[in-house]
Amino acid sequence: MIQSMTGYAAASADSPRGTLSIELRSVNARFLDVQLRVAEELRALEPMLREMISARLARGKVDCRVFFSATGAPAAQRLNPEALERLAGLAAEAAKAFPGAAPLRVADILRWPGVVAEAPAEEEQTRAAAERIGRRALDELTAARAREGAKLAAAIRSRVAAMRGRLEEVAPLVPQSLAAYQAKLGERLREALGSADDERIRAEMAVFAVKVDVDEELTRLHAHLGEVERTLDKGGAVGKRLDFLAQELNREANTLASKAASQAVSDCALELKLLIEQMREQVQNIE
Repeated sequence: MIQSMTGYAAASADSPRGTLSIELRSVNARFLDVQLRVAEELRALEPMLREMISARLARGKVDCRVFFSATGAPAAQRLNPEALERLAGLAAEAAKAFPGAAPLRVADILRWPGVVAEAPAEEEQTRAAAERIGRRALDELTAARAREGAKLAAAIRSRVAAMRGRLEEVAPLVPQSLAAYQAKLGERLREALGSADDERIRAEMAVFAVKVDVDEELTRLHAHLGEVERTLDKGGAVGKRLDFLAQELNREANTLASKAASQAVSDCALELKLLIEQMREQVQNIE
């Protein structure tokens, strides 16, 4: 299955402290870049959420937001003795450095990260709820990315079909255009040399024929297009491979344009470059 790197998902569930919600947004990126925006009291959930996201997604910049919406009666809370002890030590050191500073107020102490904690049972319930809705949000996000990926794959296949059609149209014209250009070149060589030295003229045209022979480029273009289709059929995280194939297609199209011996071949090369660029725009969104 081909997946896009763009998507959005959200999920929520009740917990002892209120409604716990998770939002996931993903956009294009060269690698997997997970950005977590988590409320201070939920920092303990970060490793679990990061691991869950990394296990399901291969590429993209993922913004994960986790927050509470308080409902009902406030959950039972307690003071964290270890956090209080650390804060007291910091306050003592600060008082030595700044003797005239005002002491900490109770409100300041309660706002200090980690001082107010949930009861252990409620922490486990919150973690279980976060894991449950995290998986649900990831299911929704991957489904959205898969739907978008299917559209991108269809768009790329249509460009491949268009390129194949254009190559099939121009291939029969290559020998004819090459022969006509050789005849024209022969006349110019005779005029430039001022003689009818057929042997020399044939040698010059043979060198020219090698330089403008596009059979190899046409064969490679067909091979690369076939590889694009096989990669799409294989599925998975194929964005980087498709981008490489698009670069190879563009290089062959450039060579075809530089060796074009007729307007028909030149026009074909320009149309191929346009279709390849359109394909690359779609490929940039694929995981």
